[in-house]
Amino acid sequence: MIRVLIAEDFPVIREDLKEQLEQDVEIQVVGSAESGKEVEELATRLEPDIILMDIEMETVNAGILAAERIRDRMPEQKIIYLTAHETEKMIITAMGTGAVDYIVKGSEPELVIRHIKAAHAGQPIMEARIQATVMNEYKRLQSSEKSLLYFINNVSQLTAAERELVRLLLEDKKVREIAEIRCVEVITVKTQIKGLLRKFGCSRSKEIVTMIRALNLTHLFGRG
Repeated sequence: MIRVLIAEDFPVIREDLKEQLEQDVEIQVVGSAESGKEVEELATRLEPDIILMDIEMETVNAGILAAERIRDRMPEQKIIYLTAHETEKMIITAMGTGAVDYIVKGSEPELVIRHIKAAHAGQPIMEARIQATVMNEYKRLQSSEKSLLYFINNVSQLTAAERELVRLLLEDKKVREIAEIRCVEVITVKTQIKGLLRKFGCSRSKEIVTMIRALNLTHLFGRG
């Protein structure tokens, strides 16, 4: 038997879901909760295999907060979100709690049961759109991490003069202004900028500035 705990704040939906799930002989609904706090207590006491977790209960993110705490204490319990929320931001936030699946409310009972069985077997069947959202975020984070490591590695190789040059570029100073501030010829500044472009693999100084701001690393070039 697959022991399922339901977290849903609307009594009618909660009871309907319980009735639908228990039509399958392999599923036993061991309890139901109407709040994040209650589902945490029941998860500890009843030790379900699967928790069907609504997101918005007593607060807009009660299910997410409950999932985080359950994961920390009982990582063996698998959480499937069953929620009306389907924005990319909410999906990413929710799946970041370590849940194994995410189902949008309104799905046929048979589909919900199939997702429960697959998750219990260790082979969750995330819907294509949910999976694509999660994978795109993973790729974005992986790309950002590589960019950050690459950039920090290059920063560590800058000379004091080059760091000063970057700081002035971040202040949106023009080449002639930089030359005046540093008391050097314009051609000298242009030569130094070419050196920076080679180090960062960029074609324009504006790209370096954009990268630094995007990675929130402007503080590395403060006057300090």
